Amino acid sequence: MVSTLLILAGYVLLGELVLLGLATAVFIDGTKRAEARRHATRRLRERAPWLGILVGVLVVNKLVRDVIPEISWLIGWNITPVIHRFEGALVADLQSVATPTATLYFSFVYIYGYVFLLVFPFIVYLALEDHKPMQTTAAAYTLNYALGLLLYVLFVSYGPRNLIPDLVQPLLYNTFPQSQILTSAVNTNTNVFPSLHTSLSVTAAGLAYLTREQYPAWAVTAAVLAVSITAATMYLGIHWVSDVVAGVALGVLCLVLARRFVTRRETE
Repeated sequence: MVSTLLILAGYVLLGELVLLGLATAVFIDGTKRAEARRHATRRLRERAPWLGILVGVLVVNKLVRDVIPEISWLIGWNITPVIHRFEGALVADLQSVATPTATLYFSFVYIYGYVFLLVFPFIVYLALEDHKPMQTTAAAYTLNYALGLLLYVLFVSYGPRNLIPDLVQPLLYNTFPQSQILTSAVNTNTNVFPSLHTSLSVTAAGLAYLTREQYPAWAVTAAVLAVSITAATMYLGIHWVSDVVAGVALGVLCLVLARRFVTRRETE
């Protein structure tokens, strides 16, 4: 199992490196790339504290991931029946229009597009002299993961493919069976409300919009990816519509709070 996981992770890493390399060449002009190389050490040093906090939160998330369900069952609220009564077979209805091409596309953006959308901002904003975009990115991601962790403790929720497997198909796993090894390594069945895929994608797209004057093409690309990833979470049967709505709200909230925090620190 471990060797298979490492091999799959290697394939994903290779794919991401290709995507990031191509995006760097397409979205960042030669002048900015040259400046980034010359000043990379200084710029990273200036932004290191913000990046360090994000890394710390990610480490905590990884360490407590396996115990969250146990804590959640003790103090949390199982909202799965509530969501199911409210939505019914809405996700199943969405899957009724599934096609092999659409499934392939949404599977790709869910795995590769999501990681790319989250990682590329750190590259594209390193090419800017202004350090606020990268600091805001780190702060917004930190809030997403921290608040998401809290909500996972407070709410127990099983995704539609787990609750109603007779109606909702696990299209991602049917198309790429080995992807289940990767997803199980970073998530659990009860961590679906809210959708962090959605919240982080919305946050990344919002950040891209804020820097649309410097990177107009990236702003459009990020928006398309965010919409695609959000749709993929439902199309693939992973999240309820309620998870996505909550994810959108969380993503916007984290972006707003991060901007205010970074701006306030700048004026102190």
